[in-house]
Amino acid sequence: MRVLVAGATGVIGRPLTRRLQAAGHDVVGLTRHPDGARRLRDGGVEGVVADVLDRGGLLRALDGLRADAVVHEGTALSRAPMRHRDLYPTDRLRTRGTANLLAAARQVGARRFVTQSFLYVYGFTDHGERPVSEDAPLGPAGGARFDVHVAAMRANERHVLTAPGLEGVALRYGFFYGPEPGTYGLLDMAARRVLPAPRVGTWMSALHVEDAAAATVAALERGRPGRAYNVADDHPLTWTAYLDALAEAAGAPRPWRVPDAALRLSPYLGGLMTRASIRLDTSKAKRELGWAPSYRSVREGLPSVGTAWRESRR
Repeated sequence: MRVLVAGATGVIGRPLTRRLQAAGHDVVGLTRHPDGARRLRDGGVEGVVADVLDRGGLLRALDGLRADAVVHEGTALSRAPMRHRDLYPTDRLRTRGTANLLAAARQVGARRFVTQSFLYVYGFTDHGERPVSEDAPLGPAGGARFDVHVAAMRANERHVLTAPGLEGVALRYGFFYGPEPGTYGLLDMAARRVLPAPRVGTWMSALHVEDAAAATVAALERGRPGRAYNVADDHPLTWTAYLDALAEAAGAPRPWRVPDAALRLSPYLGGLMTRASIRLDTSKAKRELGWAPSYRSVREGLPSVGTAWRESRR
């Protein structure tokens, strides 16, 4: 297939582009900056400079281009979000950006559309001990600060999965980590011991960026139209355990322990680590996509990330 990838120079876009090429697909990468287009061309990928939030400019940039599929991996996160306002630009990419990319998909003649979603589309709440499957209701969207992000994720999925004339698929990824700036930033904070951990902490499902890219290729090739898939590793863990693993990968002592109630003073990150608890059931992705994580747990995946982080600092 000829695949148009939005966010081709991003955290998932880079490994995804490599894997698409390895699988025999022809890739066209969308990027906002000329430097990104040059990097894509250096990797054998056609680069198109356009802002997906500018519908007119996007459609003009793609005029005359043909593609069989579009993959939406656009985010506006250069590091792990710490505050609600860090997510607002990505919220816009999940609403207005998705609508614009759907228009672009029709213009280029695409028949398939795969979009990036996230585990917290089910809501930033405590989901209990039972793993959450794709049949679970999605989170509320009533206007509170967390609900703004959930509403954007839900709108993204709704637009794609119900788009007339397109085979839409959504991937509900776990919390990303890997050799990328967001994880490197957390490793740096862990090394300086400025990233405290909750005494208890809630549960989450994580996912190495290479496994996210592999799942995306599988969804492009085998995903069933109109369906969403949970994609995460096999071993959910608490935020406390995750931060401990980050410190170990950074060669640092165990993080300071802070009462959960104190961390809740941080409106976004504290709420994430002490209020939102979720374990993803990934059996559907394994069954229908033929996908399984190569890094089955954070403990398997983080050591090599820590090594790459140390090399990047030299």
